[in-house]
Amino acid sequence: MKETIILAIESSCDETAVAIIKNGYEILANIVSTQIDVHQKFGGVVPEVASRKHLEYINIVVQQALDQAALTWQDITHIAVTYGPGLVGALLVGVATAKALAFAAEKPLIAVHHIEGHIYGNFLVNPDLTMPLLCLVVSGGHTNIVKITDHGQYTLLGQTRDDAAGEAYDKVARALGLSYPGGPPIDRLAKEGNGTHIKLPRAWLEEGSFDFSFSGLKSAVLNYLNKSAMKNETVNKADIAAAFQEAVIEVLVTKTIRAAEKENINTILLAGGVAANSGLRTVLKQTAEAKGLTVYYPPLEFCTDNGAMIGAAAHYKALAKDYADLSLNAVPNLPFSKLAVIPNSKI
Repeated sequence: MKETIILAIESSCDETAVAIIKNGYEILANIVSTQIDVHQKFGGVVPEVASRKHLEYINIVVQQALDQAALTWQDITHIAVTYGPGLVGALLVGVATAKALAFAAEKPLIAVHHIEGHIYGNFLVNPDLTMPLLCLVVSGGHTNIVKITDHGQYTLLGQTRDDAAGEAYDKVARALGLSYPGGPPIDRLAKEGNGTHIKLPRAWLEEGSFDFSFSGLKSAVLNYLNKSAMKNETVNKADIAAAFQEAVIEVLVTKTIRAAEKENINTILLAGGVAANSGLRTVLKQTAEAKGLTVYYPPLEFCTDNGAMIGAAAHYKALAKDYADLSLNAVPNLPFSKLAVIPNSKI
């Protein structure tokens, strides 16, 4: 196998991230400059602010990665970058930087889909995973069930039809007066509550569908809060958080296990920012093991956006010489269907 040392850039949302990855899993550098503190005052990411912060940080973070790895440009074999989906301004900063570096250093350029990067976060710690695999990708913008038959070969079995799970977490957290991003505070608060005290809906959709819908669940929480306010009733935020989280997790886990059984796949991966949720990790692992299935998920630092996952995905593209040219552009609404077949899509 040809050795690769890939400098990878991820800037699709509010993290300016650069990593240097050797052979798809050896982490030589992993720098993440987060903007969470900047956006918390707004209760969510402000695209224009994110873009300006990426411009401010990107060159600094690239140099920090080279310094951490103690490498020069001569040592780098490829430049990789997330080109979509994401915030267009944020993506453009990363893509423009990667193109400039690839041109100046005369290195091949590799374009990586953001969801593909999240999937490969698992390969950073488990590079010897055996295909086929099933991956549940859960983040602020995406909720997908993906079948992986080989590197770069995907079938999209299910996807969200409205709010992604992480988006629903953020909106419910805002309604409860919790901090942004909403996943961690809801996860912590849910441990103090009793989810059985409040009845919330589960959207199962059509029989046999592996698609998701969390808009109705989010609305149910907002309606509960509004009705309580109109009646001057005190609400138990911990119970609401627990009920909401249990509803999300039940649907995610049930559909993922059903998909694995239908596709006769014994290994399940969990990826994306919501993969850091302790309740989801626990329930998915326990439910899968009871069925004789194995679950893997990345360490917390590889669940949220990072350059290392982009470098891991790019390694296999490098081996296949799947390169982009300097006309590469950011694609904010880049569908995963560009990479995968969608069977029986209802969208």
